[in-house]
Amino acid sequence: MTTRDRYESPLASRNASARMQEVWSPQRKFSTWRRLWLALAEAEHELGLPVSREQVDEIRAHLDDIDFAAAAGHEKRLRHDVMAHVHTLGDAAPKARPIIHLGATSLDVTDNTELILLREAMRVIAAKLANVVDALGKFAATHRALPTLGFTHYQPAQPTTVGKRAALWAYEFALALEEIEHRLATLRFRGIKGTTGTQASFLELFGGDHAKVVELDRLVAKKLGFTEAGSYAVTGQTYPRIVDAQIVAALAGVGVAVSKMCNDIRLLANRKELEEPFEEEQIGSSAMAYKRNPVLCERATGLSRFVISIATSPFITGATQWLERTLDDSANRRLALPEPFLATDGALDLCINIVRGLVVYPATIRRNLMAELPFMATENLMMAAVKAGADRQDVHEIIRRHSQAAGQRVKAEGADNDLLDRLKGEKVFSGIDMSAVMDPARFVGRSPEQVDEFLASVVEPVRRRYRDELGYTPQISV
Repeated sequence: MTTRDRYESPLASRNASARMQEVWSPQRKFSTWRRLWLALAEAEHELGLPVSREQVDEIRAHLDDIDFAAAAGHEKRLRHDVMAHVHTLGDAAPKARPIIHLGATSLDVTDNTELILLREAMRVIAAKLANVVDALGKFAATHRALPTLGFTHYQPAQPTTVGKRAALWAYEFALALEEIEHRLATLRFRGIKGTTGTQASFLELFGGDHAKVVELDRLVAKKLGFTEAGSYAVTGQTYPRIVDAQIVAALAGVGVAVSKMCNDIRLLANRKELEEPFEEEQIGSSAMAYKRNPVLCERATGLSRFVISIATSPFITGATQWLERTLDDSANRRLALPEPFLATDGALDLCINIVRGLVVYPATIRRNLMAELPFMATENLMMAAVKAGADRQDVHEIIRRHSQAAGQRVKAEGADNDLLDRLKGEKVFSGIDMSAVMDPARFVGRSPEQVDEFLASVVEPVRRRYRDELGYTPQISV
């Protein structure tokens, strides 16, 4: 059977970056298992257990040279993945074989490995979120003062600016980044806790010396990079599965930000105001050759929907772990941990590509705005007429009558909005400069200043925190 005869997840073949795939690869997983066994053996040696330096060094010499065929053979015979790799490492490091996995249970290896992988995967996501925030910040700065029609209920509303709208998108990504950073800051090591989390086997190994058991846990956590966070205060056989739920929920939050922005861009593309990048020879439709479909936004939205929907699974798993642990979490977590990361990673790569290549059409934006602005300008016109001596109620009635007639003409006849021409014929507006009142910049409030303030208070701190990560160029597959 060839690879073409087997199902291949599109998360790997079409979406996730090589970097994220490497994090969740078998090589990374099993070489991290070996690093756990190394840290355990080294700490046991340092604390006086009968583990020699030579045995420790032999494990160290075989961290990455995994014989996957041999491991598969051992697993077929033993029906246990951890013990299969204990034997595989023992074959490569025969002097260390007697002390590999000494005192440990499978979860001392697998759970701690997953926490290490989660930490690394979240760092990848955080850096990509920072790149989206940075790109949106540049876009918002460029278009900070470009007036555009605002929408509420997807109906025309008070104008905003293109830059202010981009700032709204950027802020959601920044908030999603804050949540990922919080999860990183509070992530801990499961620790070396033994079969049901009681550390009984290690207490036996150390002859009842509680202090050495505690120190073993601290040392292994330190060797694997959890110096400040340390280990979770108490565990059963597993670390609290609510941690998985919290992390995947944070990824779902990223999905919300992605979907919000990409859906908005899709709506604006329909209005011909904004467009995602489109390659010179790209085909939008096999039948309709003129089309420029927002396929990148659609793809990012679809991936995000998957992440949002799968986020319920870790919550259910956490809620159904009986007492110290049940194994029904294992098969589920093999999917529910890596796949949301792979999908989020792919969606963010798309977003970076989209934002850096966004095309703006100011003439269309202005035309669409000016078609609606006369209705929105009527309050300003009314105030100007009252200042000139007119009766407010009389002016209100004039505007109401002409607005209804102009609106009916636009909707029923498909004609242009002639409200201003109608009002110009009214005596109460004879001395008012309509063109001055109709300047779109008068209707955007503090939008440009809000963009400036947002860039200074939110975007710049993100740029400082991730200055070494900015400029990442995603490789988007077909």
